[in-house]
Amino acid sequence: MTDPISDAAARKGSAELLILATLDGGEMHGYDLCREIAARSGGVLSFRAASLYPILYRLEDRDWIEGRWKVVGGRRRRCYRLTPEGRKILARQRSRWSSFISALSRTAGLKHV
Repeated sequence: MTDPISDAAARKGSAELLILATLDGGEMHGYDLCREIAARSGGVLSFRAASLYPILYRLEDRDWIEGRWKVVGGRRRRCYRLTPEGRKILARQRSRWSSFISALSRTAGLKHV
């Protein structure tokens, strides 16, 4: 049986929130985003570049994040940061996810750690 948290279908709805929330801490390039999400989740959540970059491009098209090329560690990388619109969306998503998780926890008898 596949771990449902690491399954792509289970993560699909939370991917945007995870990326926006991680960028709330400051500008990052894709590889650092992947590492930071894994670190914050204790290794439970992870992204591969192949799945991360299409989401980043979609968020950039929506003007929720802004990407720009920079030289980082001697390598040219595309770094992303939240836009003002992205901050508004993040606040709304956090509120909606908080309500959803509370309802799910109450209904399923889950305990938060």
